[in-house]
Amino acid sequence: MKRKITILVIEDDYNDRFFVQRIFKKVNSPAELQFAIDGEDAIHYLAGIGKYHDRTQFPLPGLILLDIKMPKVNGFEVLQWLKNQEGLKRLPVTVLSSSTIQSDIDRAYELGANAYLVKPVSYEQLEKVYNRASEFFTVEAAAPVV
Repeated sequence: MKRKITILVIEDDYNDRFFVQRIFKKVNSPAELQFAIDGEDAIHYLAGIGKYHDRTQFPLPGLILLDIKMPKVNGFEVLQWLKNQEGLKRLPVTVLSSSTIQSDIDRAYELGANAYLVKPVSYEQLEKVYNRASEFFTVEAAAPVV
């Protein structure tokens, strides 16, 4: 049975955000998507600062999908900040990046990422990746208490 979760997608590229939204709607995922457009915005969301103060409108996510190559505050900095927050450090984080550089992959895991997925080039492959992630986190994975 699928459970409803909130997924925070931290992605600076408009097209990637559009495709994520389209794919989750197509696969009829029970997940509610929230978006942060860069790392600074993500930290504000997760901390409940400013426009994100209302947790009924901006609930804590059950999963974070995190890009690492972003302006202002990059994904590595978000991950490091997140894992140092007592009430948030157990939130599952999947890095979704176009980077295949081994040092980026290693750094993400060292900073506490739960998974690192390389963004596929084709839309069909991207759809498969997001569909599997949605299935895994809404059906299979047990959620931590945050």
